Amino acid sequence: MTTALPITSAMRTTDPLALTDIDSVRMYVGNAKQAAYFYAHTFGFKIEQYSDLTTGSRSEASYLLRQGNIRLILTSGLHEEHPACQEVARFGDGVKDIAFTVRDAALSWQQAVKNGAISEHEPIQVTDATGTVTTAAIRTFGRCIHTFVSRRGGYELSKVKAGGVFMPSYARAKEFTLNQFNIEHPCGLECLDHCVGNVGLGEMNRWVQWYSEVLGFALFKHFDDQDISTEYSALMSKVMDSGSGLIKIPINEPAHGKRKSQVQEYLDYTKGVAGIQHLAFRCNDALETVTELRRRGVDFLRLPDTYYEKVWDRVEGELNAKVTEDHRRIKELGILVDADDEGYLLQLFTMPLQDRPTLFIEVICRRGSQSFGKGNFRALFESLELEQDRRGNL
Repeated sequence: MTTALPITSAMRTTDPLALTDIDSVRMYVGNAKQAAYFYAHTFGFKIEQYSDLTTGSRSEASYLLRQGNIRLILTSGLHEEHPACQEVARFGDGVKDIAFTVRDAALSWQQAVKNGAISEHEPIQVTDATGTVTTAAIRTFGRCIHTFVSRRGGYELSKVKAGGVFMPSYARAKEFTLNQFNIEHPCGLECLDHCVGNVGLGEMNRWVQWYSEVLGFALFKHFDDQDISTEYSALMSKVMDSGSGLIKIPINEPAHGKRKSQVQEYLDYTKGVAGIQHLAFRCNDALETVTELRRRGVDFLRLPDTYYEKVWDRVEGELNAKVTEDHRRIKELGILVDADDEGYLLQLFTMPLQDRPTLFIEVICRRGSQSFGKGNFRALFESLELEQDRRGNL
């Protein structure tokens, strides 16, 4: 049963916008069934549940994929009026929703709207014999939204993590040979570390203010066009933090350069509509994870060998961070290394996941460092520019 949920004075909490987890990441895709196999085979996700015509969903089909604490929902519309069909036609496959688990979704939505958010949909409560899920959503930059989710009974997130049904209209998937293969050959992706949004020129500060005023996020890092630039292109970025360390959202805007930046390339293919450029998944063993992902056919950005002629002097010499992983294997796998005063990190970026260069994945392993690889920006951007040039978009 689905009902609109009224807001009552009895719904009180000390902090209605306190985030307890990342409930899920929803992507709009052209064919959810086929996309599920792609992410399962390529990145090692387990296809756990689905919602479609056979489970009572008449307007859309969704597949719930899980790895570690990452819950990825792939949704396709079943008729041309569905928003997923319309957005995929305009933008291609991409991230629609970063959903937050909260204590009370109705109160969270109410407070966010009071703080200045535009509502995507009012609180909706769905109840069956298992329990209750309440959702309410607000719009953020471009095509993206944030959904607040609160769960009761058998749909509590702890029970979902233990294998419980995600929400009404979902059913557990049948056993797939691929699921068992992924259990036996794990990729080691553990959680969503951050997600990066691309916005238009002059829009970054507006959205920084929005996350601060609407959701109570705080500015964590600021990179200007001197930090993130090459001879040809540049961008600016400000990183917003949820405050609890649960999620960080870097917001990028293009900066003036001799040629086109990766952010501007993204915006060209979305006709200027902002959106999420990449998802960063954290792992605990970068060498094992990247080895397995490469074995599965994941294409990563290529770095020049000259990168490794300087990186150890910079990271271990100038920054005094001892990298315990095998240096030879790091080079063989093409992994980037950086450090700050808290430790070091290992990171690597995939090629675009589809024909339009509008979405890729970052793999990141943190050994104390909470930054984003500032020392790698130039090498990374030079690699990105090589790929842009190959696409004819530089």
